[in-house]
Amino acid sequence: MPLFRRGLKTRKARSTDRLPPGQRLVRGWPVLHEGSVPRFDPSTWRLRVWGACEAPLALDWDAFSALPTFETTQDFHCVTTWSRYDNRWGGVSVQELLLRAKPRADARFVLLHSYDGVGYTTNLALSDFDRRENLIATHHDGAPITPEHGGPVRAVVHHLYAWKSAKWLSGIELLTEDQRGFWEVRGYHNHADPWLEERYSYME
Repeated sequence: MPLFRRGLKTRKARSTDRLPPGQRLVRGWPVLHEGSVPRFDPSTWRLRVWGACEAPLALDWDAFSALPTFETTQDFHCVTTWSRYDNRWGGVSVQELLLRAKPRADARFVLLHSYDGVGYTTNLALSDFDRRENLIATHHDGAPITPEHGGPVRAVVHHLYAWKSAKWLSGIELLTEDQRGFWEVRGYHNHADPWLEERYSYME
C-alpha cells in the first residue's frame, strides 16, 4: 500500500503527448458536479468582476450577451481521468472582461464563484486565467451549454484540469493573495496541470 506524506514534493517531466498521463479518451461528455444544478433566471442573473481592479463590473444577461464573442477549439481534461478532444467553445474572451475591469498592478490571483447552492469556488493564478484562448463560454459544439454542463455560462481554462473551469459562473474575484477554492481546501492540487498529473495537494 503506498504511503503518502503531507508535504512530500514530487516533480514530473511535462508530457508532450496530446493525451495527458493517466487520462483516457471519451467520446461523450460526462456530467460531474457537486450540489444541484441551479435554475437560470435571465431577469436576475448577474456576472460580477470585483476585488483588485479599478473598474468593477456587474453585468446583467443583456449586457453580457452584447459583449464581443469568439470561438476556440480545445481539448478538455477532467481530474477523474477522462479527456475529450476537439471541444468547440463559444463565448466571451476572459481578456475582454479583464480589459474592462482593469486589474490593479498588485492583482495576482483569481477566485471564480458559482451559482450552485454550495458556494463553489476555484482559484487560479491570474497568469493562468488571463490567456488568449480562455473564455467565459455560452456554447459548446455549436449549441448553448446545457445546465448540467454549466450553462448558461461557465469558465473554460483548458490547460488545467476541468474543475478549474467553474460551471454556472457568477463572479470573478481578483485577489492580491492566493485563496484556495472548494476542492483545493479538500485535498486537490492548487495548480492542476494535467500534463504534470497535479491531481492532489500532497503533490505540491
